[in-house]
Amino acid sequence: WYSQNGDGLDIDSCEDVLVINSTFDVGDDAICIKSGKDEDGRRRARPCRNLIVNNCTVFHGHGGFVVGSEMSGGVSNIHVSDCRFLGTDVGLRFKSCRGRGGVVSNIFIEDITMMDIPAEPLLFDLHYGGKSAVEAAAEEHGSSFGIEPVPADETTPEFRDIHVRNIVCSGAARAMYFNGIPEKNISGIEIEDCLIVSDRGADIRYSDGVTLRNVDIRQSSGKGYSFANCRNVRAENCRDASGKAGRETVFIHNSEGVDIL
Repeated sequence: WYSQNGDGLDIDSCEDVLVINSTFDVGDDAICIKSGKDEDGRRRARPCRNLIVNNCTVFHGHGGFVVGSEMSGGVSNIHVSDCRFLGTDVGLRFKSCRGRGGVVSNIFIEDITMMDIPAEPLLFDLHYGGKSAVEAAAEEHGSSFGIEPVPADETTPEFRDIHVRNIVCSGAARAMYFNGIPEKNISGIEIEDCLIVSDRGADIRYSDGVTLRNVDIRQSSGKGYSFANCRNVRAENCRDASGKAGRETVFIHNSEGVDIL
């Protein structure tokens, strides 16, 4: 079931699109939102926007609902609801890298069911290098929390104002992973009313203005939540496998403005 560039549906620089009542079983990403690549995509400046994805099922695939990595023209105004990801490598996958540029914003995702996810139910990866999330995770063990910043310019990708709610995932390697960049953090992410059963907890790095509310992570090892190089994080009524909420469920490294309520 591995087929590089064997995507199910690529929606590239399109507007006013409906994807409903559809089933995917593919070798790469399933429902993939794009808007051009690097300098050519920025010059064309044709965003992908005003999309609805509803009542879709994904079986095999590197990602269920995916934005990127080619998003240089921008992506905005997307609503995803009532979908199922079953055995998909990653459920909700946002990916890009330095050099792309473009802004991804104003995305609403709700009422998603996942089962047997080999990587993460929710992934933001701004260091995408062409590998599947499972392959990338196998290479990251022992990776440092520190990333050298570079000057932000038109080639810097930005992911902001993304809202995720009512997610249930039974079985994943890691609850969620935010792998941001220091020069332009992943920002304005809200996650609420989620239940995730996973081997490891949430790992959030280089993010600003992230809110977790009523999230229950039932991890097999470690703490439920890790924040590294983050700012202005709020975790409200978030529990882990201990059944408790509060500071004892959280690992914090080099972060400021972290409120655990």
